[in-house]
Amino acid sequence: MSSGVMWGWIGGIVGGVLGLAGGIIGTYLSIKNTNGPLERSFMIKSAVICWIAIFIFLGLLVGLPNPYRYFMWIPYGILLPLGIIYGNRQQQAIRKQESQNKTDAGDGK
Repeated sequence: MSSGVMWGWIGGIVGGVLGLAGGIIGTYLSIKNTNGPLERSFMIKSAVICWIAIFIFLGLLVGLPNPYRYFMWIPYGILLPLGIIYGNRQQQAIRKQESQNKTDAGDGK
């Protein structure tokens, strides 16, 4: 095995491990930093959906032959931003709802 090939394998493996570790840490911290039970439940569901979608995308990217694998970037590039926008709006609505519930509970209602 030549030096260039070896460094390619090392870079691919190390990059994959670091990417996976970053995803796990980010998921953990996103769930940990929620403010209430509804938000935590939403964040867990969102994380599961996101992980499944990423694994399906990567599986198709590896498994599909050329040129079809390149077409996978089209729905990914459209659905990822839409999913982020939807998730952020839902999370803000849940935070608003939970903060109102805390305020109502504090008033003795």
